[in-house]
Order: sequence, then C-alpha cells, then structure tokens
Amino acid sequence: MILKVFELKKNKISSNFFLLHGNNRGLIEEIINNNLKPLLPKQILSYDENDILKNTDNFKEEILNKSFFENKKLIIISRSSDKIFKIIEEIIERKVQDLSIIIKCSILDKKSKLRNYFEKNKNTVCIPTYEDNFQSLNQISQRFFKEKNINISQENINLIIERSRGDRMNLNNELKKIEILSINKKNISNDQILSLTNLAEDYSVSELVDSSLSKNKKKFVTILNENHFSQDDAILILRILLSKLKRLLKIQDQTKNNKNIDNILLSFKPPIFWKEKETVKQQVKAWNYEQIENLIKKTNDIEFQVKKNPSISINIITNFMLEQTLEVNN
Repeated sequence: MILKVFELKKNKISSNFFLLHGNNRGLIEEIINNNLKPLLPKQILSYDENDILKNTDNFKEEILNKSFFENKKLIIISRSSDKIFKIIEEIIERKVQDLSIIIKCSILDKKSKLRNYFEKNKNTVCIPTYEDNFQSLNQISQRFFKEKNINISQENINLIIERSRGDRMNLNNELKKIEILSINKKNISNDQILSLTNLAEDYSVSELVDSSLSKNKKKFVTILNENHFSQDDAILILRILLSKLKRLLKIQDQTKNNKNIDNILLSFKPPIFWKEKETVKQQVKAWNYEQIENLIKKTNDIEFQVKKNPSISINIITNFMLEQTLEVNN
C-alpha cells in the first residue's frame, strides 16, 4: 500500500516491510529515524544492494536460517533497485517471523517491479518522497527556531536556506551550527551566519560541474588542469552534480507548461543567482527531461564505484563527466 509522508503519524503501521523511494535523501533518513525505527526491532543490520547481489545465496541463507533470529532484526538496504526485487519478494512471501526490512531507493518509475509490488501488496508499505522546495525548507527552519526559542529574522532564515542549496541534509547541519552559536548569543546577525555556515559547494567544483552540464569541453578541461582535485573532493563533486541535475530536472519539467525559460528562472525557488542564469539556459538546451533522469541514475551508480574505489575516485568522476561533456545529443 502507498502511504504519503503526512499520513505516517495518522496511520497505525502494522507492516514490517517498507520501501522508501525518491531523491530526497534527507527526508528518507528523517522518516526512518523518527517514524519507523521507534516501531521496529532495535537490532539493525545494514546492507548495500550490490553486496547482496554479489552474495545472494549467503544473504538468503542467513535470512531464512532460524538461528539468524536470536532476536528480532531490522534490515536496511541502501541504493536499491529492481535488481533486488526477486530476492525481496521471496523473503516476504516466505513470511519470515521477527524480521523487518527497510529498502531505500532513488526515484522509481511507475513500471518498477519493486515499486509496484510494495504499492499493491497489502502487507507492504511504499512511501514516496519528493524534492524539497523553498517553502518546505522555510517551514523546517521556522519550526526549528521556534522550538529552540532562537530570535532570528526572516532575511537570515532565507540566507541559511540559500546557503544550504535546497538540500534538507545541508540545512539541518547548518541549523545545528546556529543552535550552538545561540547558546551565548541572544540575537544572530547576518555576518555571524555568513561566517558560520558553509556554502554547499566549492566554486571551482561548481564551475567544473557547470561546464560539464553545459557541454563546454574547453572550459571543463581548463578547470581540471588548473585545479588539483583530491580524493576528498570526490564526493563533493558528486553531491554538487546531483544537486544541479535535480534543479535542471525541475526546470525542464516546468518548461512543459511554460516555454518562456526567462520567466521560469525568474520565479524559480530556491532563487537562481543572476550570474548563473545564462549557464542554466545552456544546460536546459543541452539536456532534455529523459536524459537528465538517466544521468541522475548514472551518477548514483558512479557514487557507488567511487566509494568502492576511493584511491581512483577523482579519475572515475572526471572520466565520467568528460564523457557526458562530449556526448552528442541526437
């Protein structure tokens, strides 16, 4: 069955099997930590889908072996896809007692076997998550400051949201910093926020990503040659790439009803800085909706490769981005 996020508190959840899908990873983690974990077994085992696929027999043997269940267990599977569908279906159909499963996925389309199974089965729960917008992030911020009794202006709240780059996880990290600062401060100033919070991107990294999405090979190669990106930069580059791809996907979606790209960029939330607008226009021309969706999926796969091979992570990412830069649209 399908449950929306706002329905979680209203419904008494009796299922032990949950599928959470969408690109709002911050919201997915909040649902798991605040709504699901308090109701599910405390002993947690975490897996990545690839690890299970490589050792499927061992995984199923452990799950279906009664000796595995000395205590009730919660299994959390990350970076999942339809590749794991048959394994999950078999485990659920076997009605293994004392077992709960949470599956985390990025966006699953309507044809997804995993999504369809969890939506239509009365004993499973499918929870879709959607992108945050300025309004939802503002509500989170307002609620936080009210609960913590912190005096802060709307202008400064807007600044914090802007510097979190529309990412709920970034926003929560920045809010925690503000809370610590407020212990000895009655009022939080604009300058204090600027010095305390971090932009969710490094500008050289941002330019690298923008040049790739704009298919500007010359600038992409120049930035690579002028900057010595380290292993520590790998995940940052991917995070920024995903963030810009999600923004681009939302813009392309809006062009279905409004062909005036200038009007879309003018009213877009979170706001797009004027310096970025021409670059974003180039990216809109370079990528259609379906191509962006596909690139998001590829980027998620690259993230797994990067984490698996940290010593060559920069090579993996830059080669991947260069391929996209040189790709010719049909």
